[in-house]
Amino acid sequence: MTARPTHTLGPHAPVPALPSEGMIGVIAPAGPATLDTDKAVQWMRARGYSLKVFPGVYEKDGYLAGSDDVRLNDLHAAFADPDVDAIICLRGGYGTPRLLDRIDFQLLRDNAKPFIGYSDITALHLAISRYAGFVTFHGPLLNADLLGDKQIPTESSFFSMLRGQVRAGSVMAHPVAYPLTTVEPGVAHGRLLGGNLAMIAATMGTPYEIDAEGVILLIEDINEPLYRIDRLLTHLRLAGTLRKLRGVLVGDVAGVEAAALDRLLKQTFEPMKIPVLSGWRSGHCDPNLTLPMGALVRLDAGNKELMLEQDVVVRQ
Repeated sequence: MTARPTHTLGPHAPVPALPSEGMIGVIAPAGPATLDTDKAVQWMRARGYSLKVFPGVYEKDGYLAGSDDVRLNDLHAAFADPDVDAIICLRGGYGTPRLLDRIDFQLLRDNAKPFIGYSDITALHLAISRYAGFVTFHGPLLNADLLGDKQIPTESSFFSMLRGQVRAGSVMAHPVAYPLTTVEPGVAHGRLLGGNLAMIAATMGTPYEIDAEGVILLIEDINEPLYRIDRLLTHLRLAGTLRKLRGVLVGDVAGVEAAALDRLLKQTFEPMKIPVLSGWRSGHCDPNLTLPMGALVRLDAGNKELMLEQDVVVRQ
């Protein structure tokens, strides 16, 4: 389905806040996983929420959670359902890029609500940013994160962001137990966007590639050795994407030694003279902190701070 990109450097539209006693819908737009439905319902109920499970969650089509039709129908149905207050993805894996050219972005825009996930779900964050223009959330998956007994900041960050407790002017909390590293100092204002580095690179050359102008780029990854991270960053550099950025926030790059990663980041970004902060606990890690995609933020790499410069949800 064709749609005109929003292409604005201003804030993306905030979405309705998650209300108390609201309903959270779970969909599986990528890979399959076994959901312990009773456990999931009880987990949500203990926190004051109900859970609606869409049909594709229980399906499996090889490495996909159901056919493209099933997964696309669930995505559309979850946004269109007026009883669903937020949508969380079951897992990542692979599959979301197969849906992009069939999504009804007008339907999503007309029924904007919190949409949460990471990893392969990055493809949907990028596409929604470009063609629907509302804030989404790079945050926990239901199975691996919320039901996976991760550390408390995973859950507290998720709910505080969706409930509207993190407002414009708030410095986003980061656990002191996980020190951040200033790779390149400086201050930048821009639109936070990105996610899984391999997925960002995979969408290049398509209508769904990241609209990088004025962006503070979030990157994270897993199962990619250092030389592949180098190759992915080089791909983005040669494509002209990196020169459009205002700053970089580096999440978890699982399996890569931090000092070696920081050397590569310095080699890549030092010539661009933009602030780069690494070590943010977001991605395939524990804890996994929620970040608002498409929102205006202020990155102060020298002081190791990320400040929200717009409200990302509005209370009804």
